[in-house]
Amino acid sequence: MRCLLCESWSWSHICNTCRQDQLTPSFYTRTITGKLSVHSFYKYDEIEPLLLTKHTDLGFHIYRILAKTAFGMYAKRFETDEPVAVISVDDHARHGYSHTALLARAMKREQLLPRFGMLRDRSGHRYSGKDFQFRLTHPRQFELKPFPEKRVILVDDILTTGLTLTQAVECLEMAGKEVLFCLTLAEADHQF
Repeated sequence: MRCLLCESWSWSHICNTCRQDQLTPSFYTRTITGKLSVHSFYKYDEIEPLLLTKHTDLGFHIYRILAKTAFGMYAKRFETDEPVAVISVDDHARHGYSHTALLARAMKREQLLPRFGMLRDRSGHRYSGKDFQFRLTHPRQFELKPFPEKRVILVDDILTTGLTLTQAVECLEMAGKEVLFCLTLAEADHQF
């Protein structure tokens, strides 16, 4: 097959050269709820064409590559003495897979434990492409299933307004969980 970025022949959808040259993660931090850090590996504009594959069959392969490149590398350097749950936001399997579950799965290590299906939105709304006003007037209705770990890393794909993560953090904290920080694949520079 051909690499999606440089069109050279490759065994993967994105060749190793492009992964190193164009997909080396940076680290951006924003704060939500006045105290909680949200770390992102890319600016949205840097990888927008790849992110737009999310709702396609190709998206599975692209998100798996991005997850390994960013989340997997981060997890290798993360140190903890006690188990930490890695919870993906609303990891319903739509379009054949869950993009947030792929991100969380890439973090699996001895003390980093991805937990799937734990935090689901029951509102029935679709938020992709919606503006701030819609997100504000149609809050997510998260339902949390029990899991044993007290400490949590919360994972989502794109940070835009921060409302989704804020609502997810509130749900986790109401259940007595301690959210250490949030990780997202990309941060969008939207001003609201």
